[in-house]
Amino acid sequence: MPLTSSMSASRVSRESEGDIDAITLRRAQKGDRTAQAALINRYQQPVFALLWRIAGPERALVEDLAQETFLRVLRALPRFEPSGRARLVTWILTIATRLAINHARTRVVRSDDVVPPGGVPAALLPPDQDAERKKLGAALLGAIEGLGPHFRAAFLLRELHGLRYEEIAETLEVDVGTVKSRLSRARALLQRALAGLHDD
Repeated sequence: MPLTSSMSASRVSRESEGDIDAITLRRAQKGDRTAQAALINRYQQPVFALLWRIAGPERALVEDLAQETFLRVLRALPRFEPSGRARLVTWILTIATRLAINHARTRVVRSDDVVPPGGVPAALLPPDQDAERKKLGAALLGAIEGLGPHFRAAFLLRELHGLRYEEIAETLEVDVGTVKSRLSRARALLQRALAGLHDD
């Protein structure tokens, strides 16, 4: 089964990740707390999912990074230009990704913070209850965690969040060729990690 097919069950749909309406955005940019809460509510799931997979399954760390992400989003929101190159969701995920990568480079996993097996948030698990698909999904998530943070970020932004190559390049501050190279390398590493699964 191709990696992109196996990831489709857990991909955050473009519809659920769609940007908030222009009126709510304008109100949020002007400091309206209700509109800001609506913005956070709209994007907290993709932000949390991305942070969880890049920074690691440490509940306290992910919550701290999510809070810092939205603090930065709200501080910079008045300067966000809706007619600019980046969609709002891409801009928010860029902030989350850069925070997560910085922490992933230096993180020290504390055993008391790591969520035990089976404790992964339901939003990150494939909804399909089929045992084989769940087994593959768990193995894939484990393999993704074994990738370096830059490869993991590129793969997740593409396969989980559906960002375009150009958007990923801007998020990771690299060129499109580097994005494609990282994606190719990540997929090869994941294929290798999962190769033994079908032989069991």
